[in-house]
Amino acid sequence: METHMALATSYMTLAPKYCCVQKRSFIVTSGLSSAFKPILRALPQIPRQIDASKTFTDIKSKFLNAVVDSAFEFVDQLVLPSQNNFAPVEELGEPVAITYIEGDIPDHFPEGVFIRNGPNPLFGGLKSSKSILGRTNSVWVEGEGMLHALYFKRESDNGCCTIVYNNRYVETETYKLEKQSIKPLFLPAVKGDTFAVLSSMLLNGLRFGQLNKDYSNTNVFEHSGKFYSVSENHIPQEIDIFTLNTLKYWDVNGAWNRPFASHPKKVPGTGELVIFGVDATKPYLEIGIVSADGKELVHKEDIKLDRCSLCHDIGITSRYIVILDLPLIVDSNRLLKRGPLIKYEKEEYARIGIMPLYGDENSIQWFEVEPNSTFHIINSFEDGHEVVLWGCRALDSIIPGPEDGLNESKLFSRCYEWRLNMKSGEVKEKYLTGPEKFMDFPVINASFTGIKNRYGYTQVVDPAASYSADIPKYGALAKLYFGEPCSEFPVGETQQEELIRVEYHTFERNVFCTGSAFVPKEGGIEEDDGWIITFVHNEDTGISQVHIIDTKKFSGEAVAKITMPFRVPYGFHGAFMPISF
Repeated sequence: METHMALATSYMTLAPKYCCVQKRSFIVTSGLSSAFKPILRALPQIPRQIDASKTFTDIKSKFLNAVVDSAFEFVDQLVLPSQNNFAPVEELGEPVAITYIEGDIPDHFPEGVFIRNGPNPLFGGLKSSKSILGRTNSVWVEGEGMLHALYFKRESDNGCCTIVYNNRYVETETYKLEKQSIKPLFLPAVKGDTFAVLSSMLLNGLRFGQLNKDYSNTNVFEHSGKFYSVSENHIPQEIDIFTLNTLKYWDVNGAWNRPFASHPKKVPGTGELVIFGVDATKPYLEIGIVSADGKELVHKEDIKLDRCSLCHDIGITSRYIVILDLPLIVDSNRLLKRGPLIKYEKEEYARIGIMPLYGDENSIQWFEVEPNSTFHIINSFEDGHEVVLWGCRALDSIIPGPEDGLNESKLFSRCYEWRLNMKSGEVKEKYLTGPEKFMDFPVINASFTGIKNRYGYTQVVDPAASYSADIPKYGALAKLYFGEPCSEFPVGETQQEELIRVEYHTFERNVFCTGSAFVPKEGGIEEDDGWIITFVHNEDTGISQVHIIDTKKFSGEAVAKITMPFRVPYGFHGAFMPISF
């Protein structure tokens, strides 16, 4: 660790210093790799850790590769002009100093790293495959994970701030395998013509021992001083936060052997980490608790669901774990009937489970709720006899997306509240925000995870830009004031629901954000003492920036706009990690 700190400090010295005015002016496919486990169990398996050169000297592998090369053609998927900033970028190879900033880095902005994950496909972009069996396509959430990191280091003598940018691929085993090739190896196997999808899965399984790649492109989290990159379909990779080098897979010392979902949560007060993993074959959902020191899996429980519900997030309180069992279902039997592997079944049941910490399936209290698709939880907490859950709720699923493109507002989410009474079994649910704005990718002050909070922050969908790109785009940020009623309504409308106050920070036309995170103010007292930091891209100029927005003056101008030396593609979840240099 001392070596890494020294290295980080050394390259920080290359960058100019930005001082404060007061001091002389200054980021889906869960379980798909097991959707055909019954078939693959009968096939010869290739070990997870393997030298790719040995694989390709095997006669069987050469034969199968020849079959793929002769029967399948990889083609570039169409990239619309409105999708240009979803295109991949190259690795930098070394950190780059930031040389231009508009505004000032605030006095009490902490040292640390703003890091965001996101897909960055190899070989120039997402691919489709064509064969006599039909066509398979990659979906927009696929692509190898790339980390984009902005480091903030304070100088001890004058408080000035050095800022450095770096990016790097997360080097999963499948990334390293394809990196050694001059062309794609894995056939797209998530969406497309049924027989083409089936054959692609089978050939991927025969050739590589798994049905799709380890993307590691969705989120970054910290536990016990270590940092991890993660996506739904495999276990996390430990990352050196200073160099962005991939260190190793993290399976909690061999105790966790299944997919690892992207939003683990820390238990308030104990520092334990609640993890969970969804798989396409039984057990469909397992929940674990990792010790505060990260060395031991102290609890693991099969929830014994009767379907594979594609669960991306989980809630936590001081006493309970909140489980979403919603009708976005992964079903390989459906695929065998020439239907989609992943489908939102709007006629199926939806329920939320409340399980005591260290509980089992028999201790879960289930609450039936209105069918919905909720990927992200804002927060959950206890309020008397009720467990309260706030989330971003939609009426359909944006993953894998409709066949005819992104063209309906029901695919976008609004902020929503469920109140689950543990004593009476009663459920109360309602919208918190109006139908004129759609929101997702929520963040809060992490110190309030699992306890009642007053504020939340989301990215706001730009529907017109999203329809044009066929991918969600976010043209504003929102600050949610829980407990404060909304007093303003669109012209001609009256209040139909008990909505909350919302304040907006709107970007210029054709400017969109990703990976927003809350940064608490050093020495801050109130919950919203801090900033929202986010990657921003201007599609008219092609310039990428990082904006820092004062959450106390949310609708005002950003206090700092940091111009990036290179384009930063749109991605998924971001986080601000306090670190010491």
